[in-house]
Amino acid sequence: MECAGKGRGTRCIGPAKRRCARCGAVGYCSVSHQISHWSAHKEECARLEQQMKHADALNAFPFTYCQEATVEICEKRVSRCSFLSKRGIHQVGMWMYECKCQPLGNSFEDLRFHNSWDLPSTLCPCRGPVSPISDHLSGWEDYYRWRLIPFHSPVALLLQWPMLIYYAIQISSARISTIGTSKELRVHYIGPEKELLQLPAFGELQALFPGMQMHIELVGPAVPEHRDGETIKVGGYAQCSETDCDCKSTSSHASKNVNIAYNSTVILQLRRGCYHDIYRNISEESYPHLIVAPNAGIAAYSSWLPTIELIHEMNVPAVFSDYCEEACHLAARCMNTVAGVSVSLPIQLNPFRQPMAVEDNALLLPCYSNCFLFGI
Repeated sequence: MECAGKGRGTRCIGPAKRRCARCGAVGYCSVSHQISHWSAHKEECARLEQQMKHADALNAFPFTYCQEATVEICEKRVSRCSFLSKRGIHQVGMWMYECKCQPLGNSFEDLRFHNSWDLPSTLCPCRGPVSPISDHLSGWEDYYRWRLIPFHSPVALLLQWPMLIYYAIQISSARISTIGTSKELRVHYIGPEKELLQLPAFGELQALFPGMQMHIELVGPAVPEHRDGETIKVGGYAQCSETDCDCKSTSSHASKNVNIAYNSTVILQLRRGCYHDIYRNISEESYPHLIVAPNAGIAAYSSWLPTIELIHEMNVPAVFSDYCEEACHLAARCMNTVAGVSVSLPIQLNPFRQPMAVEDNALLLPCYSNCFLFGI
């Protein structure tokens, strides 16, 4: 963690070990930097204090590895690398990009399609469900019980992406007119990055929306130029590591135990560029029912302004996520003051946030990928 007063006159004299006594969310290298930063910090201090009081709720997951993946990573007693190594999935397939030792950079140029969880069948959803999905999954515990996955399985780390879409649809269903009447759902997914290297995980949408055709436009600058416009039809689920599992069969996506039509399809379309620059071409082919933007960072990037204005004009429900509540608060304030757009979906904790803490945060707030949601 960096000193919050870095760059305010004098150089930092060491690590940021001195916390703000009131909020406990920011750190300083010295008393002088804490004093010089107060003029900027005083406006946010009380708000951060309230957010820090919710830290236990942010760290609460039903998994057996909860303490290791949350508090111990935040306190640097373990790392994301060591967590993955302990489970035999460090630097392996889709898991390769869950730690900092594998830079994303050139990886996007390849976009290798690792169609495997690299886990035994007992630990991953490599086949269709054995029972119908309930009307509403309220969190990871509901999902794991439905899919018969033990709570020591790490698959939630990658399933955060399809579950973000699932939950965004649930909380926006009142504004999606085709829910319950159409067999197609079109989602514009803005700003994908490492999930471009974990695309097979999106196959789980077949189980979450049985009988539905899911058409997802993945739009962002991280899409390689030579993959722009490419269509990927996700046929079946990401497979397990067992050579004799029936997930290797083309018909394995259909449940053999329940009389349900799991003939859904997931179509992923890759689009390179900023959404506001290319949406007209996209919308001619696929006008969205919903817009989703993971870990958006709206307050940090001025390029979001024309996109926010565009979404507001389109009058399409949009759900944004970010790593912590403060990032969402800053985004909502930025949208309102700069673009005149108000939040209609209040900031709320995502029950399907990634259950492993982000390392080296700017704040001492617990941070998780897709941690909080809000929408317009």
